[in-house]
Amino acid sequence: MTAIPNKKTSVTIRWPNGLISQATPGDDWLVLAKAAKNPIPTGCLGGSCGACEIEVNGNVIRACISSVAIDSSNCLQVEFANDPHW
Repeated sequence: MTAIPNKKTSVTIRWPNGLISQATPGDDWLVLAKAAKNPIPTGCLGGSCGACEIEVNGNVIRACISSVAIDSSNCLQVEFANDPHW
């Protein structure tokens, strides 16, 4: 029996600034946000300070230590959890 290659699912991301982009699970949030001209503020880049917290479909994550995950809708709504001018 031949194994079927696992194709990465495309995920739609809706950013706070109104832009929409495509990503694949495992992509880096900070890189995607910068490309969407919606940079995420950072502090420690190790997950301790919380400066990079964003809400993804209502769940708060720390973007510096997280990557895009698959969602059942394949559409992720991003909001800043903190003041974007931290």
